[in-house]
Amino acid sequence: MTENSELENETNQNEATEVTSENVVSEAIETSNSQEIADEGEVAVEVKPKVYVPRIPDPNFDWDLNRKGGDSYKPEERVELENKYANTLTSIAEFDVVPGTVVLMNDRDVVVNIGFKSDGLVPLSEFRDLPNLKLGDKVDVFIESQEDKNGQLILSHKKAIAFKSWDRVNEALETQEIVHGYVKCRTKGGLIVDVFGLEAFLPGSQIDVRPIKDFDQFVGKTMEFKVVKINQEFKNVVVSHKILIEAELESQRGEIMSKLEKGQVIEGTVKNLTHYGAFLDLGGVDGLLHITDMAWGRIAHPDEILQIDQKINVVILDFDDEKKRIALGLKQLTPHPWESAVSPDLKVGDKVKGKITVIADYGAFMEIAPGVEGLIHVSEMSWSQHLHSPQDFIKVGEAVEAVILTLNREERKMSFGIKQLKPDPWINISEKYPVGSKHKAVVRNFMNFGVFVELEEGIDGLIHISDLSWSKRFRHPSEFAKIGDKLEVLVLEVDPESRRLALGVKQLEENPWDVFETIFTEGSVHQGTVVKIIDKGAIIALPYGVEGYAPIKQLIKENKMPSKVEDVLEFKVLEFNKDNKRILVSHTRYLEDKALAAKEKDGEKDKETEKENIKVVEKLNSSAEKSTLGDLEALSNLKSEMETSELESAHKKAKELTDEAPKAKKPRAKAKKADENNEPEVNNSSENESKTEEQKVDEDKPIDV
Repeated sequence: MTENSELENETNQNEATEVTSENVVSEAIETSNSQEIADEGEVAVEVKPKVYVPRIPDPNFDWDLNRKGGDSYKPEERVELENKYANTLTSIAEFDVVPGTVVLMNDRDVVVNIGFKSDGLVPLSEFRDLPNLKLGDKVDVFIESQEDKNGQLILSHKKAIAFKSWDRVNEALETQEIVHGYVKCRTKGGLIVDVFGLEAFLPGSQIDVRPIKDFDQFVGKTMEFKVVKINQEFKNVVVSHKILIEAELESQRGEIMSKLEKGQVIEGTVKNLTHYGAFLDLGGVDGLLHITDMAWGRIAHPDEILQIDQKINVVILDFDDEKKRIALGLKQLTPHPWESAVSPDLKVGDKVKGKITVIADYGAFMEIAPGVEGLIHVSEMSWSQHLHSPQDFIKVGEAVEAVILTLNREERKMSFGIKQLKPDPWINISEKYPVGSKHKAVVRNFMNFGVFVELEEGIDGLIHISDLSWSKRFRHPSEFAKIGDKLEVLVLEVDPESRRLALGVKQLEENPWDVFETIFTEGSVHQGTVVKIIDKGAIIALPYGVEGYAPIKQLIKENKMPSKVEDVLEFKVLEFNKDNKRILVSHTRYLEDKALAAKEKDGEKDKETEKENIKVVEKLNSSAEKSTLGDLEALSNLKSEMETSELESAHKKAKELTDEAPKAKKPRAKAKKADENNEPEVNNSSENESKTEEQKVDEDKPIDV
């Protein structure tokens, strides 16, 4: 189809469209006129519908122009017509927000014309923000799709609002603009607020500067907010109303702070109570009234004298412009009780009565008048040195009597003492506990160097660890006694100035080491029992209840094994030290001495045998020199008897050798075989011995066959 034919077709379509629209408009006008006439008159007049008459085509129009292949438009005219036609169409893109016009609507849908080839259908529920929507109104819509499967243009007014609202919210965050929002409902931890058609979260802590307990009171209200946080990924928006209040209070605070002066008395409202004080609202700025500045006396909690929303007058003690902190005082509005309650005649040494208000680790505070109190140190509560805590002696609220120890009116301080009500037990201590006297004492405490005992309240003494026992050694005093045990002690030394008593337990008995010195002499052997193994040795229980010490290397038993606890062994005393009360013993040395004594005993027997043999020879020699004829004859007879006995014994031995000869052939055969195999010959000691004896027999005496 040529360009001329296309233009002709478009022109015909436009003319047909115009005719149709004119007919529709004329029919609509006629219908509306007929309705108006019917409404005005009592009797309706019937109006006949107008018959549509088609337009007569131009007789001069050449219908065969397209068939002829000619073009009735010049190039300039054609370009102009194309531009005019292009301007009648609107180019759109998906996911854009474009303006549109409401052309038709019913109770469910709204038809919106955006200048595209087709109109879009939008649900009426999306126009809740426009309750007065009517035909011809301009609205924004979001293009979801140019054509769906049915060729319909898909539009959304709700998404258009959300799209524009998101940009609007981001802009409000950047510019810190104050926006208005409608509180829709309550949720966990805060409220849901409608801002620009988007749902934003208002945390409970961002509603007001004061803690809010009931969130429901804000539902349904329109309030001012600031956007404080946006999560772009999850499309979350957080707003705050508190930040607006703080900004307003900050401006008021700066104005109030500029007018404050130290010592100024102003009115405030109690807004909060804590265990350390109260916060007061001074008309836009808060101040702290500390619990110590509420009253001259001691109070446990501010609620004893103050209540929430109570209005009181306070004095400004100090303020900090940079930190915006104000320190307030209430008791400073009344005179100090030291000026009125403390008598000018009160002096050190006087007895006073009061009530215990506070107890600390180091003592207790006693109040003698409202706002006038002093310290009773723990060391001033009793003459006893074993008062670990003031709670062991007094309680809060208890009424006690004490003596004034110090009094300083300028600093308004005083201290008391309770033990001064009783006489000092250390007065005349030398007369009551002379050196060498015996007394009963109670064990109170242990130290590494000794035991502290109490003779009476306020009188303590020390028993050194070396004065516990003559014979036993203790690694710690707790091995000797327990706390609370009663002991009999002997006074060794008295020092009234330093308030010290030196006591002893072992001095109640005679020193047994004088006797031990004669029993456990060096080199003596005693039976002992291993009672305890320590790092480098062992404790040995010796007779008479005394203990000794043996090093590890001196505890090796006869089977080369170390000694164990409860082994009963013999020990040799290596060292005895009376001054240090130390006995060093050894079981190994005892075994060595025992083995050496046995060896020496065997040597002495050999020497005695040798001496007896020498005596026999000397006796024979002396008898030979004194021999006579009779003696010679006797000797001759003796010799013949000896030769006869020796001959018999020789025959007997020869017979034994003859019987053993076959047995000796076997080892000789083995020796021969060993020689053939070049093996070493095994020495047979029994054969050698038999040969030696045979040779001896041959050498000593001849054998008669």
